[in-house]
Amino acid sequence: GFTDAGQAIEGTTGHLRDTLDAQLIVEFDVDQLIDYRSRRPHLKYSFDHFSGYDEPSIQIHAVKDSEGTSFLLLSGLEPDLRWDGFTESVIDLAGSFGVRMSIGLGAMPLGVRHTRPTNSSAHASDVDLIRGFPAWPGEFSVPGNVTSLLELRMSENGIPSAGFTVHVPQYLAQTSYPAAILNLVGSVAKVGALALPTGELEKSAEEFTAQVNAQISHNPEILTAVELMEKQYDEFMEARMGSDSLNPGGKPLPSG
Repeated sequence: GFTDAGQAIEGTTGHLRDTLDAQLIVEFDVDQLIDYRSRRPHLKYSFDHFSGYDEPSIQIHAVKDSEGTSFLLLSGLEPDLRWDGFTESVIDLAGSFGVRMSIGLGAMPLGVRHTRPTNSSAHASDVDLIRGFPAWPGEFSVPGNVTSLLELRMSENGIPSAGFTVHVPQYLAQTSYPAAILNLVGSVAKVGALALPTGELEKSAEEFTAQVNAQISHNPEILTAVELMEKQYDEFMEARMGSDSLNPGGKPLPSG
């Protein structure tokens, strides 16, 4: 996606490929889709020569969950070019393989804290798909991205679509954040009725939280900032109970 805070999307797709039975079935021609100069792939250099190339990819894997249920996993870099052609190809493939629904993943840096439960915002073409999940209320515009465009185009072509955008603490957005990966895997498992392994993720999330707590415990400035976010979060959640407003108490937002 256009944003992958905490490397949550990359971590989720990698976790599913590595821990489940996954077979590569589709390879997109990235030369037709990627602007290499906007996101330059890495070349490996060893002493006196170039030894490798981190070649970008966009792939679809056929995956089976822990109980043998099959699903498709689309992963890789977001295309820079030919969005219409790419989404049409994905939808054609979905129809060929008999896809019954789609679930998109997102990860956004926000002023949340690592000491509170990791949450995500849900969205779907049919509200019944995400009943019980919190959603962004109201109407607004967001930057265009292929993940959201696919969600829209899927529903327009008769394939129910849903998506989850996990909230990542902004001060941890540049590192791999296991709690965000765990949240996305859990959301996909619930909506998709899939049996997905989470044991390793739960352990990693606990260890990561302990490491962060140990680091900030000796930094009064960061500790104060985290405590302030905790207070704001608790007040927000308390005020939002029973309300769909992003503004605590449901009062009108002040002007800019």
